[in-house]
Amino acid sequence: MKTIKTIALAILAFISFKASAQTDKATTLRIVEEKNYTFVATSAMPTNSAAINDVLRKMPGNTSGGSINLNGSSYDVRITKDSIVSYLPYYGRSYSASMNPDENGYKFTAKKFTYNATKTKKGGWDVSINTKDVKDNVSMSFAISTNGYATLTVISNNKQSIMYSGYLRENKTKD
Repeated sequence: MKTIKTIALAILAFISFKASAQTDKATTLRIVEEKNYTFVATSAMPTNSAAINDVLRKMPGNTSGGSINLNGSSYDVRITKDSIVSYLPYYGRSYSASMNPDENGYKFTAKKFTYNATKTKKGGWDVSINTKDVKDNVSMSFAISTNGYATLTVISNNKQSIMYSGYLRENKTKD
């Protein structure tokens, strides 16, 4: 009976994750080339050592040991031609902590940045973004599949790197 429940939950999770993808192949191609999309984070994976994983394993409801479920939250990175707006949590080791709780995580708006998108052999994209006007010199690397799923690795001067999984959605136009 327990095996049936586990299989049913796995199938339900797969279906709900599959339904959350917001783009098809043509849309993914267009929005990446136009620099007009939002990465919606569904999970965070700290790349820190065993100490972080020990803490995560003790959290209620945690079954993965190293991955933090972000479903139902509004963590994302909005990318347009003229700005990057990031609102992501951070889990890991920070070398210089801010006294302002509003500055925790990767919460910033960048107007000066470089954006480099390279098509992969399998048809997806590797996108690298380097901010020039953010305090910690944040660097973001996206690995985007053709159907809009993506992983994001964030590196900065004052924090250990972290990886996020999620999907892309097209930015809504302002009417």
